[in-house]
Amino acid sequence: APLLIVASGGHRVDLKRAAGHAGVRKVRRASPDFVLRFTGQEVGGVAPIGHPAPLPTLVDTALAEYPQVWAGAGLPHTMFRTTFEELVALTGGEAADVGV
Repeated sequence: APLLIVASGGHRVDLKRAAGHAGVRKVRRASPDFVLRFTGQEVGGVAPIGHPAPLPTLVDTALAEYPQVWAGAGLPHTMFRTTFEELVALTGGEAADVGV
């Protein structure tokens, strides 16, 4: 099942911590085909919103350290400015400490 994790490009995601927050035994990185199938967007520009169906989402709490953050906007080389609080609200996601 898909799980969207929104994290800083400067951090790695701790998959064990992410699994704990998601309430599942294991989380693994998705293949590009899996990403395209569930988001309708190609790796390299995936937006946190605008998918064919809502995705369970974790938003890394490390993003709260920044007054503004830039998120993918659906295509490579496209982004939009937002805030940590807006990301959590827009995605209906859970704020979670998943970064390393």
